[in-house]
Amino acid sequence: MATLKEITAADIKTSKSVLNQLIDVIQEDLSGSATRKKYQVFVTGGVGPGVTSSLFQTVYDQDFTLQTANPMFDVTVGLYASSSTVISSSTGVDTAGKRLFKSSSLMMREKVDNYRQFAQVLLGGADKKFVAPFGTTADETSTDTVNEAMFISFKRLFARDQVKRGTFAMRWYQSASRAPLVGTNESSDPLGNGILHYGPNLYVPTVSGSKIFTDAGATTNKKSTFGGQVADIVDSSDTSRKVGLMFYDHGTAVFDLGKIMSGSQHVSGAISAMSDAADAGDSAAGTAIIGGINTDNKGAAFIPDLMCSASIDDIIDHISTVRFSSGTKTAMTFQNITNINSTLIFCRSTADEFNYSSNPTFTDSNNRIVVIEEGSESQRTVTFPTTVGLYDANSNLLAVAKLSRPVEKRDDKDVTFRIRLDF
Repeated sequence: MATLKEITAADIKTSKSVLNQLIDVIQEDLSGSATRKKYQVFVTGGVGPGVTSSLFQTVYDQDFTLQTANPMFDVTVGLYASSSTVISSSTGVDTAGKRLFKSSSLMMREKVDNYRQFAQVLLGGADKKFVAPFGTTADETSTDTVNEAMFISFKRLFARDQVKRGTFAMRWYQSASRAPLVGTNESSDPLGNGILHYGPNLYVPTVSGSKIFTDAGATTNKKSTFGGQVADIVDSSDTSRKVGLMFYDHGTAVFDLGKIMSGSQHVSGAISAMSDAADAGDSAAGTAIIGGINTDNKGAAFIPDLMCSASIDDIIDHISTVRFSSGTKTAMTFQNITNINSTLIFCRSTADEFNYSSNPTFTDSNNRIVVIEEGSESQRTVTFPTTVGLYDANSNLLAVAKLSRPVEKRDDKDVTFRIRLDF
């Protein structure tokens, strides 16, 4: 049985503390197909077997089929509706006001909708545009406008309450593979135009040309918007070059692909497309060759050609395997912030309190204290509290605090138990 004492407001204090955790994402987490989960909810109709694709992919810290796997972040791409990339691919507007696009493009509406969704959540309006540096006034033709965006949204398990300012960094490879085709050089160009042609580079990692992008300077240059605290992501080798935005409260990074990629670099390889075997040429049914030396678009570039012609899955696959590369190096790192709100309850026991127990074994049949040593009835009573219970006004038990070991309580000393409730 318990001995009760009322706790007053003077016995209750509140405090707030912060816990930081280092998050380290390695290249293999991104490049491995087993750690990237796809949600192929987009399906085309028409020519060929059709194209299926995700609207985003989730990166896990291990094989996502395992029960112990944890989702780290989602990655996707988007296009600004008024950008030249979108306008040049559009053939007009239908009666419902929706843009029409060329047959050579794929998922253009979905890419635009992705951009609009993030703009709504982070900027407070679907028609708004991301600009880097943040807060500058720029139209869609300005280099400050993020027309082709990559979005990385960290999961709550890793971002916690927010990403800590000044701790984010990402390793990124601006150029794709530049391996020339076997037997192809400027003097033996099969097209006869004296141009060195490169082999497929959509999914061939490169080991050179890496850059580190970071939010350096975010601790002193604090800004906020509809989506919370925000800062510019910069090139670590030239901090005046703004390449994206970090939204700390939301745990989302927005990158300008036009700045972090060698967008004008030649791209070649097989991508998903609405095609059948009869019309595919040197590609299989359901695919098309972009940037091949025997194709009509042999001069294709990553921007705008790949961003328009490839599905979201194809673009993310390229980003994950080529731009982050494959290996054991760190691809991204940051510290998160967990806000800990604590209630401290001081349970005070003065010298003349809690020296007796209501347990029936504490006294004998004559209501005399059962002493430890026989024949020593004048011995001072001693109790050994082991548990503190917290009750409401109606005597309902709300919480129990267990001591790691019994604490001796005598009538010649005070004892205070401090109970901490974190939430």
